[in-house]
Formats: sequence, structure tokens, C-alpha cells
Amino acid sequence: MDNHIITGKIGENITINYLVNKGYRIIESNYRNSIGEIDIIAQDKNIIVFIEVKTSSSLRFGRPKERINFYKINKIKNVALCYLKQNKLYDKVSIRFDCIEIVGDKLNYEIEHLENIF
Repeated sequence: MDNHIITGKIGENITINYLVNKGYRIIESNYRNSIGEIDIIAQDKNIIVFIEVKTSSSLRFGRPKERINFYKINKIKNVALCYLKQNKLYDKVSIRFDCIEIVGDKLNYEIEHLENIF
């Protein structure tokens, strides 16, 4: 397995623990459809939250959240739309798009939770 895939999986595990400790209910991780993937879908009170996790072992190449570009935002929104339609939630729930940025390794890291980023 490539290093960046391992780093990403570590970041997703850290994020799930972080969210559960904040009282979120994890609905699904690594949700995939024909358009793409959403890292984590969770529920925060009465809001469905689509979460993009960005992890890096250092800041050598900039902040991980800076890798979320216009193309990625549109892809996430389209995947989320499909998820809502597939689960018949399209007009029944409030939604939010968050990013969780993790810098470091599984033992020593910083986490930043950016709510409603797009």
C-alpha cells in the first residue's frame, strides 16, 4: 500500500474518533458511487454532514485543506446529491460540507475542523 494511502487511512480513523467524541453519529465512511467518493458521512444533531478528510505528515507542500479545489468541491457536491436521492433524503434534511485537516502522524498530530466550508 502506498504511503499516501496509509496516511489517508490513519487520518480517516483519527477523524472518526474525533467526531464520535464530539457527539457525531457516523453514518458511513468511504461512501462511493459512480461519480466519486465522500470520506465520511455523519450526523451532527439534525444535520447530515459530508466530510472531506485531508491528511499530511508535514506542511512541506502546504496545508492539506489547500488541496480542495473547485473540481473536488463540485465532485463532492454531486456525490452528496446522489447519496441524498438514493436514500430519499433530498428534501428532508439539512446538510453541511466540512473539512477535517490533520497534520502529523498517528501519535503526534494537529487536527482542524472546518465547518460549512463550501
